[in-house]
Amino acid sequence: MLFQKCKMKHANISLFVPHAGCPHQCSFCNQKTISGSVKQLTPEDVAKTLKQAVEDNVNPETTEIAFFGGSFTAIEREYMIALLEETVPYVKNGSFYGIRVSTRPDAIDEEVLSVLKKYGVTSIELGAQSTDDSVLLLNRRGHTRDDIIKASKLIKQMGFSLGLQMMTGLLGDTPEKSLKTAEDIISLKPDTVRIYPTIVLEGTYLAESFKNGTYTPQTVEEAVDLCSVLLKRFYDNGINVIRLGLHSGGNVEEGYIAGPYHPAFGELCESAIYLKEAINLLQDKYPLENTNLCSLTKKKNITIYVNDRELSKMIGQKSSNKIALKRLGWEATVKGMKTLKQYEIIVE
Repeated sequence: MLFQKCKMKHANISLFVPHAGCPHQCSFCNQKTISGSVKQLTPEDVAKTLKQAVEDNVNPETTEIAFFGGSFTAIEREYMIALLEETVPYVKNGSFYGIRVSTRPDAIDEEVLSVLKKYGVTSIELGAQSTDDSVLLLNRRGHTRDDIIKASKLIKQMGFSLGLQMMTGLLGDTPEKSLKTAEDIISLKPDTVRIYPTIVLEGTYLAESFKNGTYTPQTVEEAVDLCSVLLKRFYDNGINVIRLGLHSGGNVEEGYIAGPYHPAFGELCESAIYLKEAINLLQDKYPLENTNLCSLTKKKNITIYVNDRELSKMIGQKSSNKIALKRLGWEATVKGMKTLKQYEIIVE
């Protein structure tokens, strides 16, 4: 169990149910490595964790109880209810504003949603990962694109907040297929999205495939380039991305073999968005057919304005964005302007 803070001041009191309810061993999955959990969650664990969270004065207006790690709606029903029953007093007295559960698209029907509704569950996240049936099959997901669409629509119809998770760089995946998955997710109008670039963890089918040369993971640069595009598309469509990249800690670094894992992956993607926006603005003002930016011998001084809270993202890690602009002939100073929106910039 751990306290996991997300974007937009939202926080989860995360309770991990490793592999519980999972009928398949997906190609990428080693829940023990991801969560750090080594034993099954008990009702007593739930009660203890929630009691501690209340004593630590978590904000009840922004904090959810969250069951992650397995397929919550596919676990043995009595066990699922026993875990939920420990949350009832805390939700009823307003200590938390709701309960979030993570599950599989093919483990959703009206009956189980009625049970979740009874116990105060407010948000349901589906591990969609891809909407390409060939990718789902290669990665041993055990469900189809149609399962994702059907479950998503039913969740929304029954009044739950819908979250969808997608992955990039899976076996058989391509940037084009990931972009199509994103468009499919946008069409389902979820409230939240998580994007995970695939990394290779010890004890998985992907680890075997990587070692025998039949799978090549994305590089960090490739994953950032793709995920920054996905992030901007979700943002432009009013969908909140609450996680981008695996959460650091929980033994992830220990089980890591290969792939685009970075503890600040989300910030790398946001910095990439800002750099692209700046270059596009500069090229609009000084078209490449008239000005070869790369051949400029005299640096042109510019000031880039972004929202005050976004300064570090525009500058980039270790000033990487300023360095990239300098190579193109621009000596950039970055300043804050409170009235600008996220990803909005002004160049002078």
